[in-house]
Amino acid sequence: MKAAAFDYKRPDTLEAVLAELAEVGDEGLIIAGGQTLVPLMAMRLVRPSLLIDINHVSELSGIKIDGDMLVIKACTRQVLSEQSNDISEAMPLLAKGLRHVGHTQTRNRGTVGGSLANADPSAEIPIVAQNLDAILVSESAKGERNIDASDFFFSAMDTALEDDECLKEVRFPIWRDQKVGTGFQEVSIRASDYAIVAAAAQLGTDSKGICSRAAVTVGGCAPVAKKIKAVSDVLVGSDLSDAALKEAAHSVIGKLDPESDVHATAAYRKRVAGQIVKRSLFEARAEVFG
Repeated sequence: MKAAAFDYKRPDTLEAVLAELAEVGDEGLIIAGGQTLVPLMAMRLVRPSLLIDINHVSELSGIKIDGDMLVIKACTRQVLSEQSNDISEAMPLLAKGLRHVGHTQTRNRGTVGGSLANADPSAEIPIVAQNLDAILVSESAKGERNIDASDFFFSAMDTALEDDECLKEVRFPIWRDQKVGTGFQEVSIRASDYAIVAAAAQLGTDSKGICSRAAVTVGGCAPVAKKIKAVSDVLVGSDLSDAALKEAAHSVIGKLDPESDVHATAAYRKRVAGQIVKRSLFEARAEVFG
């Protein structure tokens, strides 16, 4: 099967992209990497009348540090993000997550914004965005909008983006604690497959080694990745002992209500989630005290 007929435009400015979106409404779709969109079009599960290619819009690509924020433009290739010194130094949790994204070939074409807009609940970039309370910036002909990650994702391929909006960039807050440690773990059928369950953890400590901040998010157990606030309740103020980390990991299980599917039962997902959260926390602690 091949895609239904569609018109194709390749603007070279964001202003032109927004003008096209304003005119075409819900009949148009944006394409960047096309990792998900092209197969869906080939199966005729989506039939846009207009495809808007944003690959030549230079203002939608790039990575920079802006004060206490790491800013990644939406059309930035995943492979460039994976290789970025700014990301590895300021946002090591994202750097770890990127290593798990698909295969080398898909990271060469896939974009950071595309992964966020696709909103797969087990995808690594959305999980990190949720965990670190990222801000997603969209724009339409009517103006710009900041959307908290906690409000952006609805379910797979369903987000807060309006039909006339283009995701412009994502802004990750940089933790400035005395020390910061990160951990990212996932379980999949094969390496580089979508994760059955994934977990991201980030810990911050003060000058005395006491936990000042803690964040854990689990993907693959709900329609969207879920940030588990109970972990912070357990760990903040603690010395991150083995007992504290195990208690925090155990607290995650009761906060999850996954469904069974062809890949795994609900019980399996919950059991695995508890284990990989524990591994992520121990990995993060090792970086703090290493």
